[in-house]
Amino acid sequence: MPCAKLAGVLAFASLVSAADTEVWVFDQLGRIGGHAPTVVGHPGVIETEVGKAVAFNGVDDALFFDVHPLAGAEVFTWEVMFRPDPDGRPEQRFFHLQENGTQTRLLFETRLIDGKWCLDSYATAGGAGKTLIDRTRLHSTGAWHTAALVYDGRELRNYVDGELQGSGLVHLIPQKEGRTSVGVRINRVDYFKGAIRMARMSRRVLAPEEFLRVPGQ
Repeated sequence: MPCAKLAGVLAFASLVSAADTEVWVFDQLGRIGGHAPTVVGHPGVIETEVGKAVAFNGVDDALFFDVHPLAGAEVFTWEVMFRPDPDGRPEQRFFHLQENGTQTRLLFETRLIDGKWCLDSYATAGGAGKTLIDRTRLHSTGAWHTAALVYDGRELRNYVDGELQGSGLVHLIPQKEGRTSVGVRINRVDYFKGAIRMARMSRRVLAPEEFLRVPGQ
């Protein structure tokens, strides 16, 4: 991919980093989004067609952060640019935000089906919860995609590459301070095999045309 195109993506991500938005670029292991992760296993920084990314082996690689980047958000848009590998486990948790001391959480998972994958998103808070998954909406493995989860205070929606995958009504109260795991569940099961390039957490509702896009997509 041309350097100019990648530079444009990073410039856009930097531009929208503001009081209501946090951008994490996975181009190193020392600090990501200004936070120092606890590194488990041997995730590695790799060069890819979309820039540097962190690769996970699907067995014991993960990153843990002592921060919940959407704590206190009444509405939000949560996006991840990632590449799921074709030979991972059937169920994989690739990003997980969780309130301390409770089961209140937000998560992204993949479900591998016949060499492809579908998105599984889940949100729960204050005794309410919603799962969004459509096993008929399958996407290519070994390629870069974006996943997005949007909550507008009334409806939860998830997207792959800007295309709506599912939606449902739910009342979610703001989550409290907590932790984040990348590449696995908080309790260290369902490891992810693939790579993650970027995540963006916005405390506002973005329209699909405002979502992060894979360069060249």
